[in-house]
Amino acid sequence: MLRLDDRRLLGALDDLASIGAIEGGGCARLALTDEDKAGRDLVVGWMNALGLAVTVDAIGNVIGMRAGRENLAPVMTGSHIDTVRTGGRYDGNYGVLAGLEIVRALNEAGVTTRRPIAVGVFTNEEGARFQPDMMGSLVYVGGIGLNEAHAAADKDGVSVGDELRRIGYLGPAKPGAVKPHAFVELHIEQGPILDEEKVQIGVVESVQGISWTEYTVTGVSNHAGTTPMRLRRDAGYLAASVNLFVRKLAWEMGGDQVATVGSLALRPNLINVVPNRAVFSVDLRNTDEAKLKQAEARVAAHISEVAKAERVEVEAKVLARFEPVIFDAALVDRVEHHARALSLTTRRMPSGAGHDAQMMQRLCPTAMIFVPSVAGLSHNVKEHTEAADLAAGAQVLLNVMLELADQC
Repeated sequence: MLRLDDRRLLGALDDLASIGAIEGGGCARLALTDEDKAGRDLVVGWMNALGLAVTVDAIGNVIGMRAGRENLAPVMTGSHIDTVRTGGRYDGNYGVLAGLEIVRALNEAGVTTRRPIAVGVFTNEEGARFQPDMMGSLVYVGGIGLNEAHAAADKDGVSVGDELRRIGYLGPAKPGAVKPHAFVELHIEQGPILDEEKVQIGVVESVQGISWTEYTVTGVSNHAGTTPMRLRRDAGYLAASVNLFVRKLAWEMGGDQVATVGSLALRPNLINVVPNRAVFSVDLRNTDEAKLKQAEARVAAHISEVAKAERVEVEAKVLARFEPVIFDAALVDRVEHHARALSLTTRRMPSGAGHDAQMMQRLCPTAMIFVPSVAGLSHNVKEHTEAADLAAGAQVLLNVMLELADQC
């Protein structure tokens, strides 16, 4: 059996983590920043050194292709290398670099697969700077138009198109020009289940639906000491009430429902002034589309009720909305088979986080492989996965891809 060199994989993770390194061992490589460019340049350099044919498309997705014996649709793996502002070193990066290590192992063994093998790096998966998240893969599968994606702007009004051009990754290729035979994404779990249960491989069957909405509330500033409570038009009060409401809602609905107010800004943000403006986000997720719609409706009703009572105005802006995704059942079975063939413990599970794989399922059979996240930490500088688990997940990916790459 062909085996990966896990020491090289760990070394590559360290090298990439040094770009945008922040205190505590984490990374800050927001999409299309100078740090993201430097990370892309490093990965593209590795692709070239491995003899891959590298293409960059018009949304900045990078695809490295290793030729097969026949000119067939490739088997693709990959993920992303952009991070949140306080990200770790494994989220996304692991899936990309494991793909490159698979190519390296094939090169050294002199193995040529029937189908080509492709490794992809997708643009702006995190959505931390530009919305929607998973932008590169969404454009790749035709989920949004290129012009719409290029026009998306960050909080400073800088657009995706301008930043792609500035960093040299506004490529000539058409997104989605290559339709894979199959896509398999390797990723850290980013949650506590595998670590708590001491399971080595997560066999991912689905991805939760995601609803991101930004609310802007307009009230009236007034003196905090002299304004009676009955006369207040407090934008901050509505924001606070929503934060409490969605937490109670998630507990009440139970199951896979989760809810988060992750960003909140008040104006004028002074201790003795009633806020006249609040901008906050609501992140709702569920594996069941009907229940996700129910949660959305209940949040909207609560906001309408409080806004009327408090006499404030509310504007809502949908930042991202994706229905739950079910992965290809046969491919999920293959992942489980290969993990068990290596005597690894497995658990079938949904993904609570969004991934490029959920977009690629629109285009071809898709599955995901999870490895444990210690203490469930991710989007955190202390994000960590043990070396043995990183190696095990990469070996499962290699074996799955080799089988797929020899299919007719």
